[in-house]
Order: sequence, then C-alpha cells, then structure tokens
Amino acid sequence: MNIRVFWALFPWLIPVSVFASTVIYTDTSHPPLNADQNVQVVYLDKPEQLQSQLFSKLSADPQQAVKQARQILQSPSWHQQERHISQAYQGLLNAWTLGLKKFPAVVFDDDYVVYGTTDVRHARLIWDTYQREKQP
Repeated sequence: MNIRVFWALFPWLIPVSVFASTVIYTDTSHPPLNADQNVQVVYLDKPEQLQSQLFSKLSADPQQAVKQARQILQSPSWHQQERHISQAYQGLLNAWTLGLKKFPAVVFDDDYVVYGTTDVRHARLIWDTYQREKQP
C-alpha cells in the first residue's frame, strides 16, 4: 500500500471517541478521575467558593461592609478575580444549557451524557459500548 494512501486513511482507523470533546461537570467533593489535559473540568461549586473567598469576611456592620466591598472591587487584583468568577458562572450556564439533570456528569461532544461518575475512562467505556450497540 502506498504510504500516502495509508496516511490519508489513518484518521478513519482511529476510534471516533479519540476526537470527542469531553467535559466533566462536578463539584469539589467529587474530583475527576482518569482525566487527561484535554478534558475540561467544570466545578459547579466554584462560583460560590470564589465569592466566599472574597466576601465572607465582610463586617456585620452594613456601613463597614460597604467600605470593605468597595476596597475589594477597587483592588488591583479585582479584574482577574472577576474574570475567574465569570468563567465559573459560564460553566454553570453551560450545564444548564445542556439540560444536565444530575451531577457528577461526563459529557461527550455536548451530546452524550454519562451520569454518576467523574471517571472519564469508565464513562468513555459506557459511551463506546452504547455507540457500538446502536450501530446496525
């Protein structure tokens, strides 16, 4: 076989799951397992954690709390912290948009969901088995 033809056919020889985008939706009490650097992890409790880190120590006195909050919002690091909070909420929005019902969940290609695990290898096995069984 001509080597050029082989290389042209090479993508068709690789299982489809290699090309699948994978996202784990979880919280900090259910860490991801067997996730490589290509797997995105969305911690659904991240917005609450970030806001708690920033604002949990505000004074019980309303006037003092307003001053403290203004200091936080005017600090040099606020823009970076705001970006992190925004990204964390984007993950929540993505989960809601996908219509996810339970967590943890592993999502492939924004189409296939395996609930109840953060183990990417196990979820991929379930997904691949489903793909093989649904083919005629």
